[in-house]
Amino acid sequence: MSSSSHRSSALQQADWLTGPEEGGNAEPRKSGSIAEEIMPQIKPVRSTLGLNPNPPVDEQHLEQEQAKLRWGRIRIILREPFAEFWGTFILVLFGCGSIAQVLLSAGLTNAPGRNGFGEYQSINWGWAIGLMLGVYVAGDSGGYLNPAVTLTNCLFRKLPWKRFPIYFLAQFLGGFIGAGVVYANYVAAIDNFEGHGVRTVPPSSTATAGIFATYPQGFLPTGSMFVSEFIGSAVLMFVIFALKDESNIGAGKLFPLGLFFLLFGLGAAFGYETGYALNFARDFGPRLMTYALGYGPEVWSSNRYYFWIPMVAPFPGCIFGGFLYDIFIYTGESPATTFVTTFIEPNRALGKSRDSSGDQA
Repeated sequence: MSSSSHRSSALQQADWLTGPEEGGNAEPRKSGSIAEEIMPQIKPVRSTLGLNPNPPVDEQHLEQEQAKLRWGRIRIILREPFAEFWGTFILVLFGCGSIAQVLLSAGLTNAPGRNGFGEYQSINWGWAIGLMLGVYVAGDSGGYLNPAVTLTNCLFRKLPWKRFPIYFLAQFLGGFIGAGVVYANYVAAIDNFEGHGVRTVPPSSTATAGIFATYPQGFLPTGSMFVSEFIGSAVLMFVIFALKDESNIGAGKLFPLGLFFLLFGLGAAFGYETGYALNFARDFGPRLMTYALGYGPEVWSSNRYYFWIPMVAPFPGCIFGGFLYDIFIYTGESPATTFVTTFIEPNRALGKSRDSSGDQA
């Protein structure tokens, strides 16, 4: 079997937004001296972490001497969490980096267009490219990069619930560290923009905290802030399910490109009011980093304690978007369909439940 065939088999086990099945559903691996030695040590640890005991690793790589090294085993055990970490890191690196360049260079006449190194559309490009490339980085883990998207797949696409905590942690840390790298790159430019050692948050006219976390327009009431993030998250999840639905048109191998256009469009259509965070890891991780870097408690209290909205709203928003897709378009098995059936045909739903109980008995 060729290396590309092995790779294809590994990727099939971690198809994006369908999630690899638990335990024994994976294809058995070919036996090999090194694999036979290390896999009995690796499988129990992966199972404890909620991961598929069979890691999505090229079988030939398991026969290399580096697989026996301590770091080689750690990398195999934590392959998917590492992928989610680095995928989210790339997302935030490009996204926050694009905001930094646009904001910090605004009005500079030495730019090619004599008016800074970018505009609002540059930010949309940055986040869209970051998401597309992040999914390529995290393909073997599922490439979720967003706790709300991960949770929705646990609800509607049978992603094992045990996997959610470690993915959540990896995504949060990826956003946190990604923001730190952007800050390290632009710290001199931030000093030049705000003043050496000065760090402020909106509505300050020289605020740079918005490079890292989202801050809403000052005129918005709290309810409108929540609705904006809820709607954006619902659209995000609705279209993601459409892009992955092979019984519909589906995006197939062009799925990362489809995500590029999806996030670019969300920024173009819904970015003005709250900055389209749509992602706990993208907002809270960088926000916590700004607090650690000296932006002060205003990162939490600004705009009537807005910080909790991009933490909370993406979860019900994504769940609602996934629910809508499944009850109106998706024809496969989904808890959403069962849920609706209990209201439209309660007797039939009850009968199915009784039949199921009888079969088990």
